[in-house]
Amino acid sequence: MPPSSFHPDWIRPQWPAPAHIHALCTSRAGGVSVAPYDSLNLGDHVGDVPQAVQTNRQRLQMALQTDTPQTQAQTQAVFLRQVHGVQTIHLAAGLSDGLCADACVTTAIGPVCTIMVADCLPVLFTDRQGRAVAAAHAGWRGLADGVLESVWQAFCTALLGPEATAAAQKALAPSTLAWLGPCIGPTAFEVGAEVQQAFCAHHPAAAAHFQQQTGQQGKYLADLAALARQRLQGLGITQIYGNDSSAGWCTVNNPSHFFSHRRDAVRWGGSGRMAACIWRSQP
Repeated sequence: MPPSSFHPDWIRPQWPAPAHIHALCTSRAGGVSVAPYDSLNLGDHVGDVPQAVQTNRQRLQMALQTDTPQTQAQTQAVFLRQVHGVQTIHLAAGLSDGLCADACVTTAIGPVCTIMVADCLPVLFTDRQGRAVAAAHAGWRGLADGVLESVWQAFCTALLGPEATAAAQKALAPSTLAWLGPCIGPTAFEVGAEVQQAFCAHHPAAAAHFQQQTGQQGKYLADLAALARQRLQGLGITQIYGNDSSAGWCTVNNPSHFFSHRRDAVRWGGSGRMAACIWRSQP
């Protein structure tokens, strides 16, 4: 991969975002790491050679900068320390990596909201005017505990101010865009009864997205992307793009394209991480 260009294997969201909103999701292609992290592993916490991770992150950073050459501010991916929680932080220019959070939002030009995944669901946000961007790491635990609700509240605060009313937030939702990236798919995500109960306790209709395994008491196949869509719709966000739960989006069942912790950690002892990124340039 030429270090100053996007790898053709990376995903560009197909959504009606304004031209000054930029977004991508990397795949496992385009880096220098060796198996089982081959090749564009962006995670510095999974056992990969640190120099390889640094080189991979530099390739991503150069690609981001190339995509917005007219931006005076330095386009910079900010990597979080994700803990499967619900904390959302506001990114400003100059923030360093390693802040503990599972979602981020910014109205600034320069910081890139960046979420690492390898089965969990990345969710990107902007509005029709492109005034703010946000990203969330939605594994089952964070999704059940309210990470999408947390980032939505932060997104509303960024655009409407801390005193925004519920009515103002409701009015913003129809003009908000959400994009869902690749994640573990509904034919691969086997979970226990505690996961099903965690979602159904919040909303009984979530039961529709769990399929009980034949002959296995307390075992279900869960549709993580559908559960996220349901949560977003509950917030009033209906313009939802990307992962539709079809086979091509499944990280587990597309090993040449995506990293998967569930697939690779037991078999190979580790798995790399992809990144979903969203950022603003000058309108």
